[in-house]
Amino acid sequence: MAKRWYIVHTHTGFEAKVKATLEESIRQAGQQEQFGDILVPTEQVVEMVKGERKTSSRKFFPGYILVNMEMNEHTWHTVVETNRVTGFVGINSSQALAGQDIYKLIPALTDQEAAKIIQRIEQGSEKPIPKVIFEVGDVVRVTEGPFANFEGTVDEVFPDKGRVRVMVSIFGRSTPVELEYMQVSNN
Repeated sequence: MAKRWYIVHTHTGFEAKVKATLEESIRQAGQQEQFGDILVPTEQVVEMVKGERKTSSRKFFPGYILVNMEMNEHTWHTVVETNRVTGFVGINSSQALAGQDIYKLIPALTDQEAAKIIQRIEQGSEKPIPKVIFEVGDVVRVTEGPFANFEGTVDEVFPDKGRVRVMVSIFGRSTPVELEYMQVSNN
């Protein structure tokens, strides 16, 4: 049987603990061959705190983990009997009460859905994203560089570069200034 990706609902804030506990349960049950990766969907974010650039980890699906596994009665029990796991996504409690073979009803992620989430995790660890996303028309304050303390309006956003073009007023004239996300903050 092939391994597929499943989304498991956990108590929010305990995703990493659930992952560690589940990995230990798998090892104790001797089911390593039936499980693949277990992922906590996180990405690295960058923000300015007291004038310093700080990188931190942020969960983009809080309360969920991804589990690559062969779905059968034994592997299903291993997952659902793990502390702080509330169940698999895609099945409701009335379905759970209706049948003995509930694990057969749990939908796996499509390959495209799984690839998209995994790609986001990988990209987020390679290149941290800004914690604050800007939109055209946002009023911002320049926090560093030669235009520090100037206010302006976001004219254009370059998300792939992590930069914005801000229109600031210099000597009464509107002037475009291209800045990194980290050089501006929302008012």
